[in-house]
Amino acid sequence: MSRNTDNEMARIQRGLEEFLEQEMASENGDRSRRNNSNNSNNREPQLFDLEEDWDSKTRRKTRGRTDRVSSGVMQSDRARNNKAQSGKKQNGKVQSVKIQSGKIQSGRKRKKQSEANRGSKGKSHKGSRRFLVAVVLVIALLGVGLYSFVGAVYQKLNYVVVESVAGLPMKEDGVVNILLIGNDSRENGDDGRSDAMILLSVSSRTKTIYMTSLLRDIYVEIPGHDSNRLNAAYSFGGAELLMETVEKNFGIPVSRYVQVNFQAFVGLVDSVGGVDLELSKEEIEYVNGYLVEYNMLTGRPQGTDNMDPQAAGMVHLNGPQALAYCRNRYLGTDFGRTERQRKVLTEVIKKIPGALLTNGSELFNALMPNLTTNLTQNECFSLSLMAGKALTYDIIADSIPQPGTYRDVTIRKMSVLEVDFETNRNYLRDKLYGGQE
Repeated sequence: MSRNTDNEMARIQRGLEEFLEQEMASENGDRSRRNNSNNSNNREPQLFDLEEDWDSKTRRKTRGRTDRVSSGVMQSDRARNNKAQSGKKQNGKVQSVKIQSGKIQSGRKRKKQSEANRGSKGKSHKGSRRFLVAVVLVIALLGVGLYSFVGAVYQKLNYVVVESVAGLPMKEDGVVNILLIGNDSRENGDDGRSDAMILLSVSSRTKTIYMTSLLRDIYVEIPGHDSNRLNAAYSFGGAELLMETVEKNFGIPVSRYVQVNFQAFVGLVDSVGGVDLELSKEEIEYVNGYLVEYNMLTGRPQGTDNMDPQAAGMVHLNGPQALAYCRNRYLGTDFGRTERQRKVLTEVIKKIPGALLTNGSELFNALMPNLTTNLTQNECFSLSLMAGKALTYDIIADSIPQPGTYRDVTIRKMSVLEVDFETNRNYLRDKLYGGQE
């Protein structure tokens, strides 16, 4: 036989075997049901039923039937094969198109997403740069505006150069020390006596503003002069010699000062709207007594701003009344007087931020012309930058000498305070610098 005939016979044989297996499975199922119902013994299945299939008629019928089955099976196989191959080709094409389409769409999405990401990053970076530039410009403008404002205010005060300390830094070891000098001069200048001496210390170490009153009767060494009361240094050599004397005796570096006369003090208190303090009946009586001198010196009618002694308790004091209250040294000696000064200054400092917003022009106009200082304009600008933070610091009022560190003595017919300087020096350094040398 030829190869084609052999292939054809093989397909016929496979088709016939499949058909016979189906028939046998069906007949075996019927026989199994019959045998179970008749309780008969099972018989091994045969490929053909010998009793029926091997006669001549059965063989002819079976052969014809087999031919038809094989022909049908062949056609069915061919149809299935053609359909399967066609389906595979079509599915392959469809799947290929879908895959290619998916790849194209996925690529486009990734490209768009990448472009969007690059765009958003670019916008983000541009936005950040613009914001930073805007912030820098605002800060620069505020700095220029603040410097100009400080310059305008600075022109109103009285600046004095002190050559001996001009090269020294304003801030040392995290502390700014400024000596506040209240003199009883009616005009600006070094004439008159130093009626009050307060060391104002702004410490970034301890986050504190200290106001330390230095009692004027402390017996001290005065450079270039004999020992004397502390306030004598001001009489001998003005603010420069007073700063040198304070540094020599108390070991605290002081190279800046602000001198305030009576009128500056009155203007400062009035510009913040006055202060509320608790006064005794005796204190009110002394306030009225000191107002007599102030009214005479300023040309005001006597009795102006007098207070009712029966109104003792929490009272409101204007500028002239606050000045008269601070000058009283008959109640509580000099310790009581300096304590009253610190009370008024503490209340004034608390009210300055609000006064700057509501009454700034009056504050500067009343205060600045009556101030004398060796602070430069740049140093005042630096202080203005520190002001916001400094106003959050605690304010502590204190005095030197500390209790138990002095005694009253008479030297050269002067009633003075003999002080334990070592103890007071250590106390000051610990408070201002946090105990660090």
